[in-house]
Amino acid sequence: MGHKIISVQISIDLITGLSGKWVISRILFMRFQLWKEPEKKKYWERDKSSCILIDSPLMPRSARAEAERIARDLDLSLTIIPAPILNNEKVWKNPVDRCYHCKEMIAGILQQRAAELGVACIADGSNMSDLEEYRPGLKAMTNEGIVHPFIEAGMTKQDIRNLARESGYSFWNKPSASCLASRLPYGEVITAEKLGMIERAESYLGEHGFDHVRVRMHGSTARIEVNKSDMAKIFTIQKDLVKVFKQVGFSYVTLDLEGYRSGSMDEVP
Repeated sequence: MGHKIISVQISIDLITGLSGKWVISRILFMRFQLWKEPEKKKYWERDKSSCILIDSPLMPRSARAEAERIARDLDLSLTIIPAPILNNEKVWKNPVDRCYHCKEMIAGILQQRAAELGVACIADGSNMSDLEEYRPGLKAMTNEGIVHPFIEAGMTKQDIRNLARESGYSFWNKPSASCLASRLPYGEVITAEKLGMIERAESYLGEHGFDHVRVRMHGSTARIEVNKSDMAKIFTIQKDLVKVFKQVGFSYVTLDLEGYRSGSMDEVP
């Protein structure tokens, strides 16, 4: 079997290849399952697979740290490659197809790394749930020859969570994560400063127990999205929250009454 390369999403989706074919099943999380099927160990030896994390200002620092921790816990070979994503005009200008150009750039970096390693295949963690939303980046990765084992296996995000839980992984219910650029409306220029503001604001809310949260930036206004069940909790920290957000750089702080939802910026015409 050829050497495999795995593109690690922020949540670190684990994928393996058997006999040259992608097999996604209960042996998806091979590290946990080796004691049950020791004959398959050769497919998860460190020199048989490589995990690559593409790092950029679009990724929260907490996400990078978590990826490193999970890789250590699972004894995975993880390489972090910095990418000058914001140097790409088609990204920082933030057009509607921004994600396509970003992923196209990432695919190129992965392909270069794959060539250096002499790998046979590049896979990502896209799944069937991604097909239900606007995902131009998925099209870019497909066009560049990146394979999507979870999609080929018909697995949704919930299916992956179920497998992770059954396999005993602590991160099985990790909240969904997306790049920080998704917090800005299309057409608004993306800068490292803006991304930093968003990250600091979201980190504050995370530190106060809000698991599902987004801070959308509309000019100098922060629009907070949390689960509807958590809205009342926002008002218990209202004074401190406003103070912190203004220190971060926002002039106004608002709460979205529709609550947390993935891809809310795609709702804006």
